[in-house]
Amino acid sequence: MEESDAAREKFFVPESDHLTLLNVYSQWKNNGYRTDWCERHFLQAKGLRKAKEVRGQLADIMAQQRVPLRTCGQEWDVVRKAICAAYFGNAAKFKGVGEYVNCRTGMPAFLHPSSALYGLGYTPDYVVYHELTLTSKEYMQCVTAVDPEWLAELGPMFFSLKESHSARVQQRRKEREATAAMAAEAAAADAKRDEAAAAAARAEEARRSAQRQSIATPGASASAAQRRPTTPRRIGL
Repeated sequence: MEESDAAREKFFVPESDHLTLLNVYSQWKNNGYRTDWCERHFLQAKGLRKAKEVRGQLADIMAQQRVPLRTCGQEWDVVRKAICAAYFGNAAKFKGVGEYVNCRTGMPAFLHPSSALYGLGYTPDYVVYHELTLTSKEYMQCVTAVDPEWLAELGPMFFSLKESHSARVQQRRKEREATAAMAAEAAAADAKRDEAAAAAARAEEARRSAQRQSIATPGASASAAQRRPTTPRRIGL
């Protein structure tokens, strides 16, 4: 039992039991899906093969639906947020040492001593859990720490963030500044449009003035207009 506990602790991801299971699967995959590796680390090869089968089925469904298959790499907060999106109905808030209450029903629940969150070093304020197991207490199974902002974002029908007075004042100031900036931008756009219209009007007036000056009088010529009348010659005088 001590060897089993020591081997299990090697796979712990302190923020999440779900990520701990994902880490076990990833390590099994890196070791060629070998059964002897599972036996050395006190893991159930049958359960891991079942997980591999389910993953293959999900990948086939994604390929049929033309959903791209991507990896988040080592950014496992993406996985925690996805788990929060699926289990926000099982969200619980910290109440005491190892004790939580369901955010919706107020039902008390406790962290199981085997949970990876016991090795986190501190107790997270909010968690989501997979299920509850009743023994001497209601223990949460497969627990993941989440941010309260995720709950408000992914479950707005159940959760919302309460802002402090200073936060509300700051938010109103930002809204006023944004409104003033939009008004200034609109005024600048109107002034630019009026200036362009005035410039177009001046250009049109200049074109018409040049056109009026270039109109010629019928039957007149520049040489005739410049010629002076002469006195007829007197003959015989």
